[in-house]
Amino acid sequence: MTAYWIAHVTVTDPARYGDYQALAPAAFAAHGARFLARGGPSQVLEGPSLTRHVVIEFPSLAAAKACYDSAEYSLARAKRAGAAEAQIVIVEGILP
Repeated sequence: MTAYWIAHVTVTDPARYGDYQALAPAAFAAHGARFLARGGPSQVLEGPSLTRHVVIEFPSLAAAKACYDSAEYSLARAKRAGAAEAQIVIVEGILP
């Protein structure tokens, strides 16, 4: 069953965040990810106003978690540290 990685991000250092953006796609590609939304125009209706919203589809919850735990994504996360504030949730889909 598909799963979704939902991330809400506020970039605090765009130059350093670019280092994360250069590395993260390899991890996503290796785990069958497909971007459904990536930082486009948005409107916060309730809750904190983070500036960047990302939704990524994975073939399964296990694939989404494996991506997050992968060496490739760990390296990307290290580059993101101090360059952005992020909230990331993985949720299983309801349709096969």
